[in-house]
Amino acid sequence: MKEPDWSHFRAFLAVLQDGSLSGAARQLGLTQPTLGRQIAELERRLGTALFIRSQRGLVPTDAARDIAPHAEAMAAAAGSMMRAASGGASDAAGTVRITASDIVGAEVLPPLLADFRRAHPAVTIELVLSNRVEDLLRGEADIAVRMVRPSQQALVARHIGDVHLGLYAHRRYLKHSPAPQSLAALASGHALIGFDQETPFLRELLTSMPITRGDFALRTDSDLAQLAAIRAGFGIGFIQHGIARRDPDLLPVLAEIGLAMPMWLVLHEDLRASRRLRLMLEHLANGLAGYVALAQPATASGGSR
Repeated sequence: MKEPDWSHFRAFLAVLQDGSLSGAARQLGLTQPTLGRQIAELERRLGTALFIRSQRGLVPTDAARDIAPHAEAMAAAAGSMMRAASGGASDAAGTVRITASDIVGAEVLPPLLADFRRAHPAVTIELVLSNRVEDLLRGEADIAVRMVRPSQQALVARHIGDVHLGLYAHRRYLKHSPAPQSLAALASGHALIGFDQETPFLRELLTSMPITRGDFALRTDSDLAQLAAIRAGFGIGFIQHGIARRDPDLLPVLAEIGLAMPMWLVLHEDLRASRRLRLMLEHLANGLAGYVALAQPATASGGSR
């Protein structure tokens, strides 16, 4: 049997993501009949139905869910190949795809990437914000900024340093709710902002903290939403010192309490020959090292506001 074309799997992934032929067709710049024929051809060649029509749109079958990870790996490999071909090994041109956590990607990387763009305008940057650990081995990204040490082999990892977090509140909140003087007062009389779903990483991070999900007045797994809520004066929550110290209206609470996360910069070892990736890696390493220096506790940075 002839193997399906890559375009058929691309159509499959688009329908899987959108849940409709019309939306997937718009996403790929195709007509709906053309996309429908590609899905039908893929089903014919695989010998199984991939979607079932329902009031909610096209629902994937078990077979579709089974092949989805393989199709996603194909898409990642195709994207990696296109980025690799976008510039020669000796050129400071082409595409660099970076993945980072929501907070680092939205609050820390933009000024660093702006500086890089001014120095290397021929490089196109793709930035993926996700707290999911992207798999560099599958080509989902070229460079990753991670807050956990990578475990995969074939990756070049550089420990930038430890990013420290402290408790902060906006001065509007503290105007109406004076800063607590103890952990007991913090947990009993204040609006705390924290996570919704507890993960192994969070359990390890909060080992020394007598705070649980039930103590939070606002629960969200979005780090950006937590930060926005603190800035809005909702209550007290953890912020990286390097971010909080940019805003004079964010005031430290119980400065002796803190958390620390390691920051790693990661690249697949096979990509070290690319000049644009080496340039980006060194640029990020220098910029993030400067950020880490600002994200130390007050006792380590020589004072506080």
